[in-house]
Amino acid sequence: MLSDSQTLPHPASSISDVIRTRRSPREFLPDPVPVEVIRGVLEDAQSAPSHSNTQPWLVHVASGATRDELSAELLAAHDEERRTPDFTDTYGDGVHLARSQHHGAALYGVLGIARSDHERRNEVVRDNLRFYGAPHVAFLFVPRLGDGVRAASDVGMYAQNFLLSLHGRGFQGIPQAVHGLYADTAREVLGVPDELKLLFGIAFGTAAPESPVRSLEIGRVPLEESVVLHDTPVW
Repeated sequence: MLSDSQTLPHPASSISDVIRTRRSPREFLPDPVPVEVIRGVLEDAQSAPSHSNTQPWLVHVASGATRDELSAELLAAHDEERRTPDFTDTYGDGVHLARSQHHGAALYGVLGIARSDHERRNEVVRDNLRFYGAPHVAFLFVPRLGDGVRAASDVGMYAQNFLLSLHGRGFQGIPQAVHGLYADTAREVLGVPDELKLLFGIAFGTAAPESPVRSLEIGRVPLEESVVLHDTPVW
């Protein structure tokens, strides 16, 4: 039987509801997710499609003392500027950069942090490496297969299954690309060989109900900006 602190949150009711109401929380309660829920989420994620059924993902889930050690080592790597990314991280200089900047401005605005307040902005980055207080984090690694694009896209589908399964069960997760900036540190703590490359982590647990960022609504661009229809009568 679950304790009061582990009572399952109210799950989403339909697949469309799960997809459209999923959010990326930036503050979690410390309560661990029940082990049967974690296993169910991992089994759902494992059903993701992949190129020629290669299933190129390797996932390390850290909780408890390992989670704490991982956070401490990532924070030390950040403070000492020991970045070791396996993949480039750039948004170009066009619409994608503008969308990222809009997201950042909205987030810091909700938190009441001025653009000139570098100390508090750095603490927001460090919160990423504390996993926003989440009791669990999943690190997603991938082997270098060719140029890596197909394998990385497969892991992306795995991650989406993971996130939607969490939300459908009443929990939440947030994908965090910043973890990939410290790949060597993560590999050392988790005992991962160098040939496996770190894409990102997903912190997960129960979203804090009183977090100020719960009101953050970034939204998405209209379909017309990202979809081209060819003889397809959708609307």
